[in-house]
Amino acid sequence: MTYYRYRFSLGYGLTPVIKNLMIIMGAVFLLQMLFSGWIELYFGLVPILVWRKYFLWQLLTYIFLHGDFLHILFNLFSLWMFGGELENHWGSKKFLFYFLFCGIGAGICTVVFTPYQFIPVIGASGAIFGILLAFGWLFPNRPILIYFLFPIPAKYMVIIFGLFELYSSRSGAGGGIAHLTHLGGLLFGFFYMVYPMIRQKIRREYYKRKWSQRGPDDKNYYH
Repeated sequence: MTYYRYRFSLGYGLTPVIKNLMIIMGAVFLLQMLFSGWIELYFGLVPILVWRKYFLWQLLTYIFLHGDFLHILFNLFSLWMFGGELENHWGSKKFLFYFLFCGIGAGICTVVFTPYQFIPVIGASGAIFGILLAFGWLFPNRPILIYFLFPIPAKYMVIIFGLFELYSSRSGAGGGIAHLTHLGGLLFGFFYMVYPMIRQKIRREYYKRKWSQRGPDDKNYYH
């Protein structure tokens, strides 16, 4: 009989990229408190300005802005809770790339599907949802305490969150929450995780065809 030992933990620790991201977001939030209004307009994600004024930098800068204290607190907590183990698993450079990849990807989805929106979208939630997907992908059976009470495997948590965001985006349950941006983070995170498998399969099929096309004199064939 095999016994599985589940490890419950509250975060992984303050890894280098996580620490720097938290410092940057905290500093930007303080600037927002001092200069609210124009910062969100120029550095938040305003889809119509991206299309008409080519404010392309907003696809990156919106990630580091937040709406209020609870908003930034929840995102920083989630980043610390799930991101530390990913950074330790992947390394700081790969983790930072993944964080920005999901965040920018979520912004691209927002701009593409809501091109005429003038209300700024702000926050790291798109990137955070990408981190949640990667965590559930790499550690699918890791128990997560929902509301610190109910343990659920990470893979099911990601599925539940994804279905909720899909329902909310289609039903119009907004409440100031950019559900489409969250779905964009999940989508780009999923693409990042499956891309190596797709690339490997394509390469395998390519070499398989090349091998089958060898002539009788092709004695030396390397790949």
